[in-house]
Amino acid sequence: MWLIASELAGVVGLPTTDRNTRECLKKLAEGKPEQARKRQGTRATEYHISLLPAATQAALYKREGKIKLGDQVLELPKDTGAKKYCREALWANWDKTNNNAKEKAKEMLAAVQAVHSLVKDGTKKLDAYHYVAEQFDISFSTIRRAVAKVKDIEACDWAPALLPKHFEVAQAKKAKQFAFITPDAWEFFKADYLRQEQPSMSACYERLKDAAKHNGWEIPSLKSLIRRIEHEVPIQQRVMLREGEHALHQMFPPQERTVEGLHALEWINGDGYQHNVFVRWFNGEILRPKTWFWADVYSRKIVGWRCDISENTDSIRLSLMDVCEKYGIPKEITLDNTRAAANKWMTGGVPNRYRFTVKDDDPLGIIPMMGIKLHWSSVILGKGHGQAKPIERAFGVGGLEEYIDKHPSCAGAYTGANPMAKPDNYGSKAIEAEDFLMAIAKGVEMYNAKEKRDTEICRGFMSFNEAFNASYEAAPIRKATQEQLHVMMLQAEAVRVSRHGTIVLDAGGSLRGRKNRYYHAAMMDYIGQKLVARFDPLQLHDAIEIYTLNGVRICTAECLDKAGYGDTQAAREHKRKRTQFTKANKIAAEAKKEMDALEVAAMMKPLEEEVIPETKVVEPYRPVAIGNTVARVQVEEEAEDDYEQNFSDSVAYLMEQRKKNRL
Repeated sequence: MWLIASELAGVVGLPTTDRNTRECLKKLAEGKPEQARKRQGTRATEYHISLLPAATQAALYKREGKIKLGDQVLELPKDTGAKKYCREALWANWDKTNNNAKEKAKEMLAAVQAVHSLVKDGTKKLDAYHYVAEQFDISFSTIRRAVAKVKDIEACDWAPALLPKHFEVAQAKKAKQFAFITPDAWEFFKADYLRQEQPSMSACYERLKDAAKHNGWEIPSLKSLIRRIEHEVPIQQRVMLREGEHALHQMFPPQERTVEGLHALEWINGDGYQHNVFVRWFNGEILRPKTWFWADVYSRKIVGWRCDISENTDSIRLSLMDVCEKYGIPKEITLDNTRAAANKWMTGGVPNRYRFTVKDDDPLGIIPMMGIKLHWSSVILGKGHGQAKPIERAFGVGGLEEYIDKHPSCAGAYTGANPMAKPDNYGSKAIEAEDFLMAIAKGVEMYNAKEKRDTEICRGFMSFNEAFNASYEAAPIRKATQEQLHVMMLQAEAVRVSRHGTIVLDAGGSLRGRKNRYYHAAMMDYIGQKLVARFDPLQLHDAIEIYTLNGVRICTAECLDKAGYGDTQAAREHKRKRTQFTKANKIAAEAKKEMDALEVAAMMKPLEEEVIPETKVVEPYRPVAIGNTVARVQVEEEAEDDYEQNFSDSVAYLMEQRKKNRL
């Protein structure tokens, strides 16, 4: 790069006039004539840039958009007009700042905008600074620094750029500033506190102080440890380590589903509810019964229920029959995978029935037989959760407990929701079963009729009944036939046909080995095969209906021996007590048997030293002959007195032991 004096005047390191610059260049070129030459077409002398001082060279290269690094001259990147700051970072910092800092930034923004407006109108910058500083009651240096902060920043991003730095610095300092604690002491405290026994932090701190004395640790105060553990261990990890994986799962926000795409009775869900009421049941036993409820998913209305001493297949089956008879057949059902709901009589034939042993010859259950699609509620980490079925809301605060368990007719029989909430009149009486069933009916009626329900469909002004009826009138409903209702009313049992074409039912119990036998000629074609017998549990001596495993009706079989008695409800109760009796006596029998074995072992004769019997034949002793005379052989006879005495002692000992325990 060659330059003349007029082009170099005023550059850093050179005079400002052409004449003085020319004289300066002549002095620099003395002794280096090769770096000075005449410019072609003129009388001016031009000089090579390497002749100039380093500062002058840097200024010239910068003016040309270049930079010199060693012996190389590189082109500087050209300014494309792009922003030289990150807008996202500025506004992210704005979101993390508190309101006080934001208000200060807004006040400073107004002052900076005033300065730029004055300068734009022709006011000198210094005059604008003084005027704005006086008007906004801030110092000159403060407004000047604020204007410098927004240099090369677009006006729409000035607010986050003017945030005071002290808040950000304080937050960063606070995050790292904790009282000193010995590393081993900190690990000791975390290991003690973050365990599933959930010890209190104060107790952990007491143990830490005790260990610190023994190990010479330096520890801060309890409040300092609380701040430190909240900063270093996130809440999710604390819940996981102290409360377990299921509690961590519960922290995840639940999924919200809409039911606007459904209609009344399209989808129902059911669950059992254990009442907190002492009831004198029909058999005289005082217990807390359990009711199975069916609720419409669309409107949340209770559409069916049956109460029994426990959650069982009969209550589910008969309550579903009530729903189908009164309203119609639902299209889909959601159930828990319980023993009562997931047995083969209710859900047999469903491929994902993860209860009991699923066999190819299982009979078709009532739910798939009715053409209802079954959905199992989710089970996570071995536990259910109330988010799975809408009916769970009916069992919560303000639900069926308020309308049924706390009904005036149940006064004195209410037990409280838990052992810590027992009323003062706990156990003072037990309500009769008939009265309690009436209380359930009245409670369900009031629950469905309550107005201004805050649900997606009721919208704060309708009741469950009104929401259900409004959709039910225009919905396509499948009505149940008498045959379908008859199937649900009857209980089922899988039996094998004997070689005589008869079947035997165990549901009625047995009397002196006698059971109910049923016969029809059509069953002769199914000898050795399994069939499904459907019967009225209260009329076991009447005819029963016979079906194949896949639900095809075969015939009506007549009872040959009317030996049945009782109903399945009584039989189930008797079986429960019999099972408890058998289990208890089985344990007692095993304990008794083990005790007798120990007694027998103690009474046995202790081990004695083995007595080796004497030989019966004695080899004669043949002495060495002395001369021609042979010694006389004397045969030693065995004494039998000792043998007979031992035998008689043993017999006497055995007789004594036999008579020892005789009454």
